[in-house]
Amino acid sequence: MRRFVEEADRGQWTLLPECLDDFIDESNPVRVIDAFVEALDLARMSFEGVEPAATGRPSYHPSVLLKL
Repeated sequence: MRRFVEEADRGQWTLLPECLDDFIDESNPVRVIDAFVEALDLARMSFEGVEPAATGRPSYHPSVLLKL
């Protein structure tokens, strides 16, 4: 069982004809930020919440919050 809030799949089709990932240009700097944060070892960097708690409401993964 996963204990983090599931993020939306950027390849998922929406009510519009495009998928969410199509709204962001390939040259947009947000893609670099996404790749950079995904490459980080947040547990090694002492981020709290990398290991989800067994009880309570699922939280957002720290990498998702860092990307924001």
